[in-house]
Amino acid sequence: MNKTGFKTETANERTVRFFVVYAFLAAALTMVLVLNINTGNVSIPLTELLQILSGKGKESTAYSIIWMIRLPRILEALILGGALAVSGFLLQTFFGNPIAGPFVLGISSGAKFSVALYMIFFMSISRNITSWSMIFAAFIGALISTGFILLVSTKVKDAAGLLVAGIMIGYICSAATDFLMTFAEDSDIVNLRGWSLGSFSGMSWNNVYVSAIVVGIVFAVTLMMSKPIGALQLGENYAKSMGVNVRMFMVVLIVLSSILSATVTAFAGPISFVGIAVPFLVKQLFRSSKPLVVIPASFLMGAVFCMACDLIARCAFAPIELNISTVTSIFGAPIVIFMLMNRKKKSA
Repeated sequence: MNKTGFKTETANERTVRFFVVYAFLAAALTMVLVLNINTGNVSIPLTELLQILSGKGKESTAYSIIWMIRLPRILEALILGGALAVSGFLLQTFFGNPIAGPFVLGISSGAKFSVALYMIFFMSISRNITSWSMIFAAFIGALISTGFILLVSTKVKDAAGLLVAGIMIGYICSAATDFLMTFAEDSDIVNLRGWSLGSFSGMSWNNVYVSAIVVGIVFAVTLMMSKPIGALQLGENYAKSMGVNVRMFMVVLIVLSSILSATVTAFAGPISFVGIAVPFLVKQLFRSSKPLVVIPASFLMGAVFCMACDLIARCAFAPIELNISTVTSIFGAPIVIFMLMNRKKKSA
């Protein structure tokens, strides 16, 4: 067993494993992408679909369905799903705790409350709300919730206690959001209730562009920080011995994670369990916690997970659409329960 708790493998075995897992994730991403594009209430023949994707038939209804409805939604699920998984990985590194995630710790709920407050207040005086301002509002809420979690973590050291504290903060923020929505004018919250429960519905190309820019920059910065992240995984003292300014570095981790979770919440609302379940599954598949390997794989698996869940959400009971958090909870919550049970067995 190595220091991260996984069985030691030879270099060749590790290379083969990494190749196989990445090949599997790439195949899964391709398959889910094709299924999402070709599945919906309106059936589009494959030949016509290929013509539309090549840019032909712009006057047809099918072209509008693919390019204006399905593709923005699919790409946003891909981008935000990956962002949520990477955000969870950063939080788990920061807290040194595998159950740390933006939804469970109440960070997404804090961002949700901040966005709801912003939308309700500014919609009463102006209809010009930009994507960038939504992300900024969510970022402020995420940072405030994270601050409370940091205060709690200084007193509560065990994983279960931190989990309960995060859930309570999430409930408080959700209750405050419901309170706001109760007393807001109906005209101000046309889509707010559906958004507050989590949904990729109604995405536009502008949403895709903005989220791609924000997530792309943060993802690149996170990858460049792989070496100090790996050092921090082995303990603060080891990181300091490697020349890492631990206090400043941990602030950067929190900021990056908050930006990612804020971007997700601003566009799709709070999405549950992805930030915990996906990094855990990736580490188990690779049998490694090496950041340079786990971070890109977490993004890929987060994208696959959210795209698959969104497909189920919109097609399982069509034309009725489920909230995305309903589906992610069904698949993600059992993984979290397994994680907690597995930790108890190891500590016994």
